Amino acid sequence: MRILITNDDGIHAPGLKTLHAIATDLAGPDGEVWTVAPAYEQSGVAHCISYTRPMMIERIGKHQFSVEGSPADCVLAALHDSMKDTPPDLVLSGVNRGNNAAENAMYSGTIGGAMEAALQGIPAVAMSQYYGPANRALDDAFEAAAEHGTDVIRRILAATPAHTNGYRLFYNVNFPPTAGADVKGIRLAPQGIRTDTSFSTTPHVSPAGRRYLWIQGADQQIPTPAGTDAALNLDGYITVTPMRADFTAHDSFAALEAINT
Repeated sequence: MRILITNDDGIHAPGLKTLHAIATDLAGPDGEVWTVAPAYEQSGVAHCISYTRPMMIERIGKHQFSVEGSPADCVLAALHDSMKDTPPDLVLSGVNRGNNAAENAMYSGTIGGAMEAALQGIPAVAMSQYYGPANRALDDAFEAAAEHGTDVIRRILAATPAHTNGYRLFYNVNFPPTAGADVKGIRLAPQGIRTDTSFSTTPHVSPAGRRYLWIQGADQQIPTPAGTDAALNLDGYITVTPMRADFTAHDSFAALEAINT
């Protein structure tokens, strides 16, 4: 198997090393792992692409490329440049430093990379490591992902139905904020939402007197409704959320029928 890996934390991020080990295990002795990842951190860029400006790409190893762009840019660069003659069988994005459960999924560059792969017709999985008191101080905060990542991906690949038409499935996997040995299992879970909290801004005045705003995240230890992704993660479970690049609110059509003429 030939696997492409990318991320949004940057090409030197520790989570990418974890992902490379997972991909190497999955690819097998006769497989290949290619890395095409952002030259610098791209957290929070979602599915953006560098549509109005070029991006520099640099080869830094036999199968390793650094791109001045987003994770979605990296997937495009791989499929249409670096790997155009040897396309991947699978794209893995991550392992993100921090969860991409609940509303975080909408901002995630990690998920953006997997989404672009799916739009390009390639099976894809985004992987993120939840942070919390139980794993933050471990020698390896990515221990849960490192120990269970290969098994989760194999289960996903074995269970995924053949693609027929429309938007291709891709997957959002979140590993719980625990040690590897404390993971309780794997659960298929819908995307949740943390109520009464959201991203906000914090002002800062520079020494030169200019006013700046920092984006501030919400409390990540707030659970989502029972049975949804973040609630299960905080309870010690790995979650797998199947996704499509289709934002249509299908459940609203009947209620909105009066719009039609």
